[in-house]
Amino acid sequence: MALYAAYASNMDPEQMAARAPHSPVHGTGWLTGWRLTFGGQDKGFDGALATVVEDRREQVFVVLYDVPPFDESELDAWEGAALGVYRKIRVRVQTLDGDALCWLYVLDDYEGGLPSARYVGILADAAEAAGAPDDYVKELRQRPCTSLGG
Repeated sequence: MALYAAYASNMDPEQMAARAPHSPVHGTGWLTGWRLTFGGQDKGFDGALATVVEDRREQVFVVLYDVPPFDESELDAWEGAALGVYRKIRVRVQTLDGDALCWLYVLDDYEGGLPSARYVGILADAAEAAGAPDDYVKELRQRPCTSLGG
């Protein structure tokens, strides 16, 4: 099975259980050399969408899931991969057991724009549910956002 590295709302184990019910949590880790950002404001339902971009000084907390092919196709549909909203790339994630080769979704659009306050809250709640460090969750909650969807 391929390991999927979730960094946005899919960090929430309950959401992933609904979207990919045959994909158990494999663990957590850090996507080192990347940062969480937002983009594609015109594609989001109420603001910019989460993505990651390379940045050697940063890191992003991720939850790893063992995803079989039939769940992967379901996730692709949820993430709009067939519509060109997100695309999949392979990355290395640092875990307590060493590096793991994973795939994740990146926004296939420009970086920029603000997410809604509601969306930022969803991401922070997902990170908290996944066991992200308190300072990481706090930083998420303090991200600049719009009041749309709030």
